[in-house]
Amino acid sequence: MGSNMNDVKSLQETNLDEEGDQEFELEDVDDGDEEEEVEEYVTLGLVEKPKNPKFLLRHLFPSKAGGVPAWLDPVDLPQEKLRICGFCGEPLQFLLQIYAPISEESSTFHRILYVFMCPSMSCLLRDQHEQWKRREDNPCRSVKVFRCQLPRCNPFYSSEPPKRDGIDKPLTLGAALCSWCGTWKGEKVCSSCRRARYCSEKHQAMHWKSGHRNQCRQNVNYSETSSSSPDSSSNRLPAVGKVACSTLWPEYEIIIEDECAFDAEAFEDNNCATSLVPKNMKTDDSYQFMLDKFEADENKRTWASFQERIAKCPKQVLRYCRDPKAKPLWPLSIGCPSVANIPKCNYCNGPICYEFQIMPQLLYYFGVRNDPDSLDWGTIAVYTCSASCGSSISYKEEFAWVQLYPTAPMT
Repeated sequence: MGSNMNDVKSLQETNLDEEGDQEFELEDVDDGDEEEEVEEYVTLGLVEKPKNPKFLLRHLFPSKAGGVPAWLDPVDLPQEKLRICGFCGEPLQFLLQIYAPISEESSTFHRILYVFMCPSMSCLLRDQHEQWKRREDNPCRSVKVFRCQLPRCNPFYSSEPPKRDGIDKPLTLGAALCSWCGTWKGEKVCSSCRRARYCSEKHQAMHWKSGHRNQCRQNVNYSETSSSSPDSSSNRLPAVGKVACSTLWPEYEIIIEDECAFDAEAFEDNNCATSLVPKNMKTDDSYQFMLDKFEADENKRTWASFQERIAKCPKQVLRYCRDPKAKPLWPLSIGCPSVANIPKCNYCNGPICYEFQIMPQLLYYFGVRNDPDSLDWGTIAVYTCSASCGSSISYKEEFAWVQLYPTAPMT
């Protein structure tokens, strides 16, 4: 669990299209078509296996990928209609969360962004088609983003920073979670043992088939012997614990690094492996003709720029930059959203801005196979409310734009 709170806080106001840690300053976004590239400070997310899974518990405010979410508000979780895929109706699977507080505002002292998605590639293909429709009333999505934020003084956590000494604890228990996925609120209860909880009927059926039918009688016996106990918390599951589902993506801690830290390494190793033109190669007429032809294809040029940028740190799974002028690093020129494709905030009706993007390298760490029907994406760009507005809703849904690779290979 290498990153500490200071490491994580470097993520809160940095630019994602380039490296470094620079304070976020609110500026008017230029909607013009000037393509003058401004060097922005970008924070990268790398993954590593946690040295101690306890360091990924919610009261330590982790950035993590895979496993189960560490809910910031452990009680008022997203409602049932928000936690299912808009196409197949199955509960969404936890992808990652980013701890991204905004220190300038008291209401965002703690702030976490959560990403969930359906593991079905067919649903993701439909999602990409749906996002162009801009159905603001009831959009169908297989990728969903939620933002949760809390002030420093709140009913769930101490106002003092955690000591990370193994003694830290939250102030309150969280809601009982699904016994199968450990992700969503377990609002349905097993009618026999009254202990197992489920977020959906399907997860209850899957748990039953996987062995709960044998465990259920043991739970019934346990309940009968403990029914006289005044402790009514026996029906509560721990905030984070073992879950029955074996198909969750493996759990990683997200380590925060500045992209500029990799510039020196890239410069020293700047040879033909990362340069489009070898240093000792003369640009004769035939080569210049090929280069001109290459540059005429905007899609291939964008792809080459994307590859050159991520070559600084090939293991990056996330790029973060909350600068108002920041833009995602698109792998392709096709499939990028225009200003008209980006909706307004669902809660304050204000503008939303790009904040971070998820790279396809994450699929490698998740062990996703490279089959034709396997999950895949070019990038997932996340846009959030520019004001990070507050409301009575604990988990506010934000906007994600999915860019997929074309079916034809890039040549």
